[in-house]
Amino acid sequence: MSAAKPTIAWDLTALLNAADARAGQAERHMWLVRLMEWLRHAPTRREVAGTAERTTPMPLLRLRHLLRVLDQSPEHKAAVQGMLQSFWREIDAVALLADFGFSHRMALRSELWQRVRAELLPGSPATGDLASLFPLLFVGGDAAWIEQLDDALLARVAALAMPAHDPADAGALPAGHWRQTLLDATTILVSAVQAAGFSPPLRQRMSRALLVSEPFRQLPLAAERVREAVLAGEREAALQAARYLRALLDTCRRATDSIVDHLEEYGVSVDIVFEIDQLHERCRRVEQLLGCVLAEAPARDVRHLVATLVQVAGRRRGVRNLMARHYSQLARQVAERSAETGEHYITRSREQYRNMLHRAAGGGLVIAGTTYVKFGVAALGLSAFWGGFWAGVNYAASFVLIMLLHWTVATKQPAMTAPAMASKLSEVRDAARTRGEADDAAAVEAFVDQVAQLIRSQAAGIIGNLALCAPLVLGVQLAWRAAFGEPLVGPREAEYVLHSLTLLGPTALYAAFTGVLLFASSLIAGWTENWFVFHRLDGAIAWNPRIVARLGAARAQRWAAWWRANISGLAANVSLGFMLGVLPVVFAFFGLPIEVRHVTLSTGQLAAAVGAEGFGILRSAPFWWCVAGIAVTGVLNLTVSFWLAFKVAMRSRGIRVRERKHIYAAIRRRLLSQPLSFFLPPR
Repeated sequence: MSAAKPTIAWDLTALLNAADARAGQAERHMWLVRLMEWLRHAPTRREVAGTAERTTPMPLLRLRHLLRVLDQSPEHKAAVQGMLQSFWREIDAVALLADFGFSHRMALRSELWQRVRAELLPGSPATGDLASLFPLLFVGGDAAWIEQLDDALLARVAALAMPAHDPADAGALPAGHWRQTLLDATTILVSAVQAAGFSPPLRQRMSRALLVSEPFRQLPLAAERVREAVLAGEREAALQAARYLRALLDTCRRATDSIVDHLEEYGVSVDIVFEIDQLHERCRRVEQLLGCVLAEAPARDVRHLVATLVQVAGRRRGVRNLMARHYSQLARQVAERSAETGEHYITRSREQYRNMLHRAAGGGLVIAGTTYVKFGVAALGLSAFWGGFWAGVNYAASFVLIMLLHWTVATKQPAMTAPAMASKLSEVRDAARTRGEADDAAAVEAFVDQVAQLIRSQAAGIIGNLALCAPLVLGVQLAWRAAFGEPLVGPREAEYVLHSLTLLGPTALYAAFTGVLLFASSLIAGWTENWFVFHRLDGAIAWNPRIVARLGAARAQRWAAWWRANISGLAANVSLGFMLGVLPVVFAFFGLPIEVRHVTLSTGQLAAAVGAEGFGILRSAPFWWCVAGIAVTGVLNLTVSFWLAFKVAMRSRGIRVRERKHIYAAIRRRLLSQPLSFFLPPR
């Protein structure tokens, strides 16, 4: 049963005739569900014809019509009031106020499972839990017309739903019952906030200065003082106690906000982000409940509370918004860790530009050796899996060696530098939202400077890689031919290279897929470093008694510092190497002929083909189609990985569409006015 898609069209007469206070609980709940469906149902021709109140939402028009009919029919009104009185007497409303919208366990996995279960399994009206019944009664769009309820109409609805207490009616609800319900919910929420604040993942990361007054420890006592004063009718004491409770909640929120300042030291997980979000939402719910309990005229506060609960009901349908909201903080932390690495790949001066050329040349030297090892692994004739595995070992070892020698591979740069650029984008965002137009323009120009620096860094990386890799591979081929009479890589392998690297085949698709793998390796790098810090492995290496006893105190400290500095690079290079080697085999197992195309490796293979076939191949069309394929491979390797990383980083920074358009316009102006700045550093 779903409140959003009614299966039966009920008219008002049928609904009123079906009202029966003696019906079972499930039948009464079904009647309420159908009543809400009737309020939301498409208007009749007669209702559409009325133009006097066309701007008023249809549910409000129908609600007013329902109240008029009940006022004119005492018999129906008594039946409806009897049903509603039985409903409130048997339902657990505290569950709605204290639990609805929150996970029973302080972990994202449990909330995710609840939402998936709610999507797959139908809701049941046979329940005494108002939190379970609420999604059947309301949909997210109901919040709009609930907010438009005026005080007079809300008072009429309250009088109908909760009739005045009659001492002769033993089953009637006592006066002030709704306030006691709200206070019970407040007690439960405050206990949950205290439990979250005392949980080790949050407590260990909070600012010590904000915990000196022990705000979490004082919460239950402050809430109990509010409860006692309200139930005793002491309004001034209740207001004073509520002010103190709100101050404690504000301190608790600020203490959890301070966790962000400790993420670099302690790491972050989606469960921690989820717990912080849940704690803040519970604090806001407590303040809403206090507003309803303490207000002399609570109509406005009650209306806002119900509308908020309806909005929560709408947000809890589906998992997309949950994942987007709670992974954003983790994405930002991973992006920031990648940004620290990415800064090393951006050249800002001619000296740094020359240094990048030298480092890229060193990377090309290693990749030349990687090319020959790749041909050697293929010549062994291993099975598909082991061939892919040892190819992955070859790539991973080469990339790690390049990292340890402080050289570089051009295609590794974009996925690492994109988060660094997004970090710069946050300055643009802050300037646009908090400062003047002059500061905004200066921030945008600074970002465009970094774009230019990045592009010329990529150009230097590719030039350095290819300038040494191709000649070295070709030189080894020619030297081997001169020494032994035949090239190290023979004509058969050369024919395969010319057939596989040509632009006339699926090279572009494979190059784009390789760009995705480059991006994925940067995510793995950021996630691994965050995991390393979250579990404090550097401290374990430095201070664990067994490790210190084996290595010695000084060596353990050096090892801890080395792993802390290099864990991200190791994870990126090893993961990339194995993805390049193993994933094509895995895809082939499932019947998907996906391969990888890496611009530097492809260039080395083509140079080996030239050495095998001789320089006469330079006059053939297949060779130049392969050259075009390598050019496209380089572009797609760089652009796909950069675009994916930049998109994730921008989303984690909350960059708006308007700000992006402003930035794109500034980049176009720079391209037209100073095109060489994107390829050569300034003097």
